[in-house]
Amino acid sequence: MSELKQVRKIALTGDEAVAYAAKQADVDVIAAYPITPQTIIVERLSKYVADGELNAAFIQAESEHSAISICLGAALAGARTFTSTASQGLALMHEVLHIASSMRAPIVMAIANRALNSPLNIHCDHSDVMNARDTGWVHLFANNVQQAYDLTLMAFKIAEDPELLLPVSVNLDGFILTHSVEPLEVLSDEDIQRYIPHIPYPYRIDFDRPLAYGVMALPDTYMEFRRQLYEVIAKAYEVFRDASESFSNISGRLYNLITPYFVEDAEIIVVALGSTVETLRYIARKFRERNVKIGVVGLTMYRPFPEKEIANTLANAKCVAVMDRAYSYGGVGGPLYTDILSTLYKNGIRTMVADFVYGLGGRDFKLMDAEELFNKLVKSVEVGRFGQDIYWWGVRE
Repeated sequence: MSELKQVRKIALTGDEAVAYAAKQADVDVIAAYPITPQTIIVERLSKYVADGELNAAFIQAESEHSAISICLGAALAGARTFTSTASQGLALMHEVLHIASSMRAPIVMAIANRALNSPLNIHCDHSDVMNARDTGWVHLFANNVQQAYDLTLMAFKIAEDPELLLPVSVNLDGFILTHSVEPLEVLSDEDIQRYIPHIPYPYRIDFDRPLAYGVMALPDTYMEFRRQLYEVIAKAYEVFRDASESFSNISGRLYNLITPYFVEDAEIIVVALGSTVETLRYIARKFRERNVKIGVVGLTMYRPFPEKEIANTLANAKCVAVMDRAYSYGGVGGPLYTDILSTLYKNGIRTMVADFVYGLGGRDFKLMDAEELFNKLVKSVEVGRFGQDIYWWGVRE
């Protein structure tokens, strides 16, 4: 049964929405190091702490590596922890990302997705999080500011679930979402306190109950530890569903692992992550008005990868286009593309598929670009093939 909703509408940027959600989540420890375009998140949180609106330890670290290390220690001590970063900052954290998941530390981190150097670029792409996709974290993607707020709240519910106890990242496109003002519905503090009550961390550091943390594992035991991580992250699907269902009871908004749009009879399906999903949906609707059977699939959860849902959705498509805002250099395509290829092959799905690498370094993907892409897909279906496997969409020749 749904609970009574207490919501109000306000206008915030994506960064401000994430910070507001973290404040309402009543975090205990915030470890902060500034990097564009996430800096506003920790700036707002520092103000909440300074103004007495949030009773938390706000720790200014000397680097992103230190920030995530602080979060690791705080989480193991039983504190609800939060940090945020982007780009080179996430790259600097990389060592500790593996440690956090292996030690079952329920950290929540916002990633304001930004291109990696070199050359220096502060704008959006997904190269940063794709470097971290196999670290054992749960990775969620927001399509808009409302989702950035909602998924941040859900991230605490997911991370702290006793069946999971894994770190969670909430990804929002740099500048496109972090600095864009959108209207959103925010929940009451009381509703959120009921949704994510503080649950004692079962393995917290306690001098009266000594435990070993970060031990050494030799070849006779190391694989068993890694197998445990493999098994526990598989529980994230059900934990996500439970967190989403209880969130919908207080918000009226239900999130699924993927967000299919016009896919039931679609001959052409485009798969994407982040804010681009909204652009693709708008143009798909225009093509539907012309009786062109095009659908769009966005992934709310990228890791663990929702293989079953993706396979079921793409099973009858004549053509699949994968939108990658990153690339695996030296590999066979972008990260999302290789995941989709593997899913199609494993599930015996034979269809045309190509990778469209786009938007690196913040290059715009406008409505006209989506329309041009869809026209190309229609023509490819007509001739029964793509001209190539990988397209660098929008690159100047």
